[in-house]
Amino acid sequence: MLFWQRPLLALFVFGCALANLLHAEELLPADATIEAAVDHYITARQKALSVEPAPLADDANLLRRTLLDMHGRPPTAAEVKAYQQNNDPAKRRELVERLMASPAFAREQAAAFNALLMNGTNASLRSYLTEAFRENRSWDRIFRELLVGQEKDEEQKGAINFVKARLKDHDKLTAEASSLLFGVNVSCAQCHDHPLVADWKQDHYFGMKSFFVRSFENGEMMGEKSYGQVDFKTTAGESKQAKLMFLTGQVFDEPENKEPDDKAKKEEKEQLEKLKKDKKAPSPPEYSRRAKLVEIALSPEANSFLTRSIVNHVWNRLLGRGLVMPVDQMHSENPASHPELLSWLARDLQTHNYDLARLTRGILLSDTYARSSRWESAAKRPSDELFALGLVRPLTPWQYGTTLKVAMVNPDQYAAELAGDALDNKMQGLESAGRSFTEKLELPGPDFQVSIDEALSFSNASRTSQELLRIDGGTLLGKLKDIADDKEAATTAVWNIFGRAPADEELQSLEQYLKARADRREQALQQMVWALLTSSECRFNY
Repeated sequence: MLFWQRPLLALFVFGCALANLLHAEELLPADATIEAAVDHYITARQKALSVEPAPLADDANLLRRTLLDMHGRPPTAAEVKAYQQNNDPAKRRELVERLMASPAFAREQAAAFNALLMNGTNASLRSYLTEAFRENRSWDRIFRELLVGQEKDEEQKGAINFVKARLKDHDKLTAEASSLLFGVNVSCAQCHDHPLVADWKQDHYFGMKSFFVRSFENGEMMGEKSYGQVDFKTTAGESKQAKLMFLTGQVFDEPENKEPDDKAKKEEKEQLEKLKKDKKAPSPPEYSRRAKLVEIALSPEANSFLTRSIVNHVWNRLLGRGLVMPVDQMHSENPASHPELLSWLARDLQTHNYDLARLTRGILLSDTYARSSRWESAAKRPSDELFALGLVRPLTPWQYGTTLKVAMVNPDQYAAELAGDALDNKMQGLESAGRSFTEKLELPGPDFQVSIDEALSFSNASRTSQELLRIDGGTLLGKLKDIADDKEAATTAVWNIFGRAPADEELQSLEQYLKARADRREQALQQMVWALLTSSECRFNY
């Protein structure tokens, strides 16, 4: 950074801090519920723009959406009917609390966060995250364990895979840690100052890289040296040594550590080779730059990066769009659609021990989350960033696989009284089978389209007919085969696959299809079920 830029940057950071302080005083009181705050800020902007939101989704729709988001599976027909018949005004809150208390909630949160944090690597955090979410471990603790977790500690075991999986490429580690944990993609500043965003300079990128550059692989273990610097060239050709700089622009001093001489380096190398052979971790340095990064990121001066980023990720997952989009472009040139709401939720998360379950519960109980995804008004469909209707979201591969497997089970096996551990055990088996069935499907991104491979797989693969269209006593098709009446068979299929009653027109079409193929009824039933399973209604959370 040029000398004359420092006071400007300091002034900018001070200005932001002051603005945040003043802004915080204007926010809703801290003791408001999360759901009330969400609806307050979302409704305020809709009213300002004279937008009338969609009505709340019906029971069947909302139950399916909630179960997919919380447990990664759709409801059974029996669950939908029981929920529809429940007239208790508090049934929605009771549902969310019950689902959160189930082991399936921890499994689904772990799967979602593992996909977020480890996509594009060959490693996994699922085991670690499942246990962390089961204990409702706070996000600041999870964050700390992702960066400096100890492999010998049973509670932290596996967390350090976040760093380890990216250690072969410090640039990848720097870019992905910044974007995934802090919502800031600084990768372009590796080559030049950001041309459009004044916030991000080369000094920021290489300052962040300095936190990771001393970390290294040593066989199956990883270590961190007490020395090592990052050198880079500016676009003007100036050679610089990076300073330890966080995204705020603040530079941090550290204990002086001289580069060892050749003899000391040789001895160090021999020692590391022995540790590698013995499968032992190198001793940690007295001063760890990664530990310093954790300390800085959780300090009052800098923790808004961490809290705002995780709030935005959770909101994006549950609402289908972040309050800031793209989620890794949180900077001054890309403001949030609802800046006061993002600030309120970040403050609430921080003051409630970084409790992600609390944040999730509040969003799920809001009317904003519960809006219908149908836009049936004569008015123009409002922009997605107004959250005036539910946004349609593609299922993750494991959600889709589980949805298919749940749909294909004989409905007689989902008795109305099946609940608690018995239901969870059954669903856990279907989750595993579903995950295996769709493991090769891509993780949906912002511009998701069903791939050609997926379409061909469902059209031609023998596994589709063998696993989804099998006719025996344990399958939906086995059940349908024994139903002589076409209307009843079609109704049963729609309930089992979509978790709702069929519409009149839909039922009429299915009846006609079965009637026209009465001479080859089993094949007709298979074709009907295949069409329902591969429909967009089955592929998306709506």
